[in-house]
Amino acid sequence: MVNSQAANAYKNQQIMTAPPEQLTLLLYNGALRFLNESILATEQGDIQKAHNANKRVQDIVREFVITLDMSYEISKNFAQLYEYTEYCLIQGNIKKDVKLLQQAKDVLQELREAWVGAMKQTQVARVAGR
Repeated sequence: MVNSQAANAYKNQQIMTAPPEQLTLLLYNGALRFLNESILATEQGDIQKAHNANKRVQDIVREFVITLDMSYEISKNFAQLYEYTEYCLIQGNIKKDVKLLQQAKDVLQELREAWVGAMKQTQVARVAGR
């Protein structure tokens, strides 16, 4: 119990001190972790666990949509990708269809990889600018 409390305290501190770009990465990581849980639980027939994990992914995807700055054209593209992802999550949850959940996972994985690439480019630009 003490180790669990220490781990939670560390995780909370990590979140509270993380820069915004790192928080976004943490959200992508969390979404993918919960989606993997949902897929596995669906395959194992644990409908309640699959549903709960799926809802957490949906919450994260909705948060991504809410935080988009729609004054940029690229945000409209992201909104469409998130809308498709949410559709796959909802339909996969209703139909207990692992293929739909996997499609959502593929999109989120690609978005995460693009985010990591953007973070690296920004870091290189910061270093070069110094």
